[in-house]
Amino acid sequence: MVDLAGSRHALPYVLNLSLVFTELPLLDRAEAARAAGFTAVEYWWPFEAPVPDAAEADAFVASVERAGVAVTGLNFFPGDMAGGDRGLVTWPGREDEFARGLASAIELGERLGCRRFNALYGNRIDGADPAGQDKLGLSNLALASDAAAGIGAEVVLEPLSGADKYPLKTADDVLKVLDELGRDNVKLLADLYHLAVNGDDLDTVTTVHTGRIGHVQIADSPGRHQPGTGTLDIEGYLEKLQTAGYRGQVGVEYKPDGPSADSLSWLPFERRGLA
Repeated sequence: MVDLAGSRHALPYVLNLSLVFTELPLLDRAEAARAAGFTAVEYWWPFEAPVPDAAEADAFVASVERAGVAVTGLNFFPGDMAGGDRGLVTWPGREDEFARGLASAIELGERLGCRRFNALYGNRIDGADPAGQDKLGLSNLALASDAAAGIGAEVVLEPLSGADKYPLKTADDVLKVLDELGRDNVKLLADLYHLAVNGDDLDTVTTVHTGRIGHVQIADSPGRHQPGTGTLDIEGYLEKLQTAGYRGQVGVEYKPDGPSADSLSWLPFERRGLA
């Protein structure tokens, strides 16, 4: 039995390997996570293209299987993240690219046993009608919902900070989209860091909207580093989520302040393998 003394909640953690252990090559990160005590990991889209070649996908799957960890979350292809893109869901003219990326992610998720997919909504595009973008977004999210349902999976939609043209800033922004969409397997991704930076009411998010949350991610604020480097009461909010009925996982998604392995000292080793 795992000793939870000193922790204010019993929610399981998964390690995001698109931000943690990035000092290592992609294919070495799952083994590093397992050596650090984690039994489950998540990734953004781990390839540069919406559809990786077969050898690239096979190597990625093999790296996960070799490490013996579960992959519990993947992003759909978001476009050029380094260049400022934040998803293709609402991007006019890239519908085919979104569809190909969606099919590729579902195929990869099926191979890995992954049943949660993050669909970044997309920036406002200069010259495009925002209402038209939102209409396209509902169409693409419906496609994603159907595809995910085909393998018993769900889709999550995320507010973001630090992206001026990304229209979903708060939990309410996402919930309005979900209300219009009306799909049970499309839920809110509550990233406590992004919500805090955007000035959202985390007490409401963690106590009132709990039933609509499909996943939670954490980083401290300010800085987006590991818990304890900022002022955000992460443990307190996770406790509130659990009390309100959340029984999902917590994605450890921060930029390590220092070497990745050292940055995990806030989380006791015995708490890392519960997922």
